[in-house]
Amino acid sequence: MTKKKILVTGIVPKEGLTKLFEDFDVTYSDGEPFSRQYVLEHLHEYDGWLLMGQKGDKEMLDAGKNLEIISLNAVGFDHVDIAYAKEKGIVVSNSPQAVRVPTAEMTFALILSAVKRLAFYDKVVRNGEWIDPSERRYQGMTLEGATLGVYGFGRIGSTVAKLAQAFGMKVIYNDAYRLSDEKEKELGVTYADFNELVGTADVITIHAPFLPSTKHKFNREVFKAMKNRSYLVNAARGPIVSEADLVEALEKGEIAGAGLDVFEFEPHVSEKLRALDNVMMAPHAGTGTVEGRRTLAEEAAENIRSFYAGHPINVVNK
Repeated sequence: MTKKKILVTGIVPKEGLTKLFEDFDVTYSDGEPFSRQYVLEHLHEYDGWLLMGQKGDKEMLDAGKNLEIISLNAVGFDHVDIAYAKEKGIVVSNSPQAVRVPTAEMTFALILSAVKRLAFYDKVVRNGEWIDPSERRYQGMTLEGATLGVYGFGRIGSTVAKLAQAFGMKVIYNDAYRLSDEKEKELGVTYADFNELVGTADVITIHAPFLPSTKHKFNREVFKAMKNRSYLVNAARGPIVSEADLVEALEKGEIAGAGLDVFEFEPHVSEKLRALDNVMMAPHAGTGTVEGRRTLAEEAAENIRSFYAGHPINVVNK
């Protein structure tokens, strides 16, 4: 029986694709990742696409004349036209489980770094300077007793909440779907409407998907409503935050600081944002661990295996 042909794009660890190689005819690059032009020219040859490092836009989907499934080596799917894929009969699956712990850990690293002002402290010491942290202007925040506001209470947001509770933080959350009273009690969290979350939280962490309704959800008005000693952390999607408005709020002291793993126009980060020493930044590295990337590849591969076994999983365009 002829094996289905699968194309793997982007930098995906081969050790996570062992079962995929066993069951399918896989095209994989051990060197430079396949270029967009290469994919456009060859995608018609494949039944499945394990997608990393490319956009699944209309031009690409039209090129994949024989595609049956696209498995995303990621949880986010805003880089794929899932509605057009559905029109063409292409199933799109994402990989939500593998990113949970690494991204939650990165989020909490950003929280700690931001509230402890590590970017500023590091800069001072590296410059051969010294400060007296007894002075209030140099001080950060103690997490114990502070309130964490989680915007988007899915797998990652709820995991961050557990980490916060281990530090003695109170957790409030806002999500499109409110948990039951029993579940809230079990998790030790309290629902808050968006305005309450913004005005109450000492640290706000974003874990919502990027949708038309969430674009620039955090903007000038929101920053003005936040406490001036509060911090914003974003390890979800950059455009949820208006970068220009965030810079303005940080420069004016309307909020105390930020921790960012994603940016509105990444990989470009504005010069003004980079110049601020009350921001800790990372290059969209939330899943950037050896273990995280391996399990992410395994999950993306399992999407394809399950699809051809007749029980597709993690489908985002049903």
